[in-house]
Amino acid sequence: MYDQKDRVIPFTEFVTLIALLISLAALSIDAMLPALGIIGTELNVADPNDNQLVIVTFFIGMAVGQFIYGPLSDSFGRKPVILFGLLIFAAGTLLSVTADTYQQMLLGRVLQGFGLAGPRVVSVALVRDLYSGRAMARVMSFVMTVFILVPMMAPALGQLVLNYSGWRMIFIGLLFVAILLSIWLIIRLPETLTDDNRRSFASGVLWLGFKEVVSNRVAMGFTLVTGLVFGAFIGYLSLSQPVLQDQYALGTQFPLYFGCLAGAIGLASLMNARLVGRYGMWRLIIISLVSIILCTLIYTPWVLAYSGHPPLLSLVTYLFLVFFAVGLLFGNLNSMAMEPLGHLAGIGAGLISALSTLLSIIFSLMIGQLYNQTIYPLVGGFLVLISIALLICYWLHKYAGVGR
Repeated sequence: MYDQKDRVIPFTEFVTLIALLISLAALSIDAMLPALGIIGTELNVADPNDNQLVIVTFFIGMAVGQFIYGPLSDSFGRKPVILFGLLIFAAGTLLSVTADTYQQMLLGRVLQGFGLAGPRVVSVALVRDLYSGRAMARVMSFVMTVFILVPMMAPALGQLVLNYSGWRMIFIGLLFVAILLSIWLIIRLPETLTDDNRRSFASGVLWLGFKEVVSNRVAMGFTLVTGLVFGAFIGYLSLSQPVLQDQYALGTQFPLYFGCLAGAIGLASLMNARLVGRYGMWRLIIISLVSIILCTLIYTPWVLAYSGHPPLLSLVTYLFLVFFAVGLLFGNLNSMAMEPLGHLAGIGAGLISALSTLLSIIFSLMIGQLYNQTIYPLVGGFLVLISIALLICYWLHKYAGVGR
């Protein structure tokens, strides 16, 4: 672990840079939400539910990339691999911005996700190079606090661009941000992977690392939990535009409501930085999961009474409470999964992120394709997936000794 004197970049700048590198993925997702219908119309998409593929294909590319970037960063260092990922992202952005078919658009989105898997995974490994345990959870909470500002503002930025230009200009803006972050990273951040912690990229070494990570009950248990929680959340992301903008006819007010709901996650992440030092990650995880289940059980009769279209205020209140709990989960789940993998930070971060993302894609696709102009799939997705996550946590407590 580095000492403070070895880090030539101030703590605040470090947290901000890491947060922006991770949040470029969120910007690439959420800024597109107001444009989904326009893109689908312009590129001749037959089924409106297929507009969600602009979001889902991005996550597919990210899931595949996360298998690769972690081991690469363990061998070649954190900075070069992050920069390589940003280069791939730029190529995907150029492919999307010039798309004249929906297939080309989706291919560009896959490349974008594949590229941003680099900053997403390696940034977590970079933090793990410097911190561990509750200290890492505290840093990740600050990172998530900065990170959440991007989802709060991204749809509004996307809508602003649409008001004065076309959807292609959104991609040009993303390319500009990637260039700025690359320059900042090159100039300011030192390499955090020491020579004695570098691992060979040979397939045999990678396979041994893979087996060690997959065979770790705690790491894999929390990976499954993360996939379930993230699956429910991506399901919301996929449905947020058709539900809020179309079903509830919010129109150009959609970014405002989306930003307020994202603020719940940011508020929770900010509070988590203080709460985790007092109560610990495990207790906060259990409280958050139980809270989501109870909120959903209480809200379900209300949804049924209105045939899947309850008043907007009730939906926003429910989602705000759920997302506050989700905000407590994100940083803590990742830190708990990474805790036994300090000596395999790169491979561990890559595998955990990739597997949890692949799981979440499957679950979110099920939620998204079930959409029928009601919020039944959204509320039902949270109830089922979070309940399974709580059962896995019970198994981790009973059979893996977590929380004892």
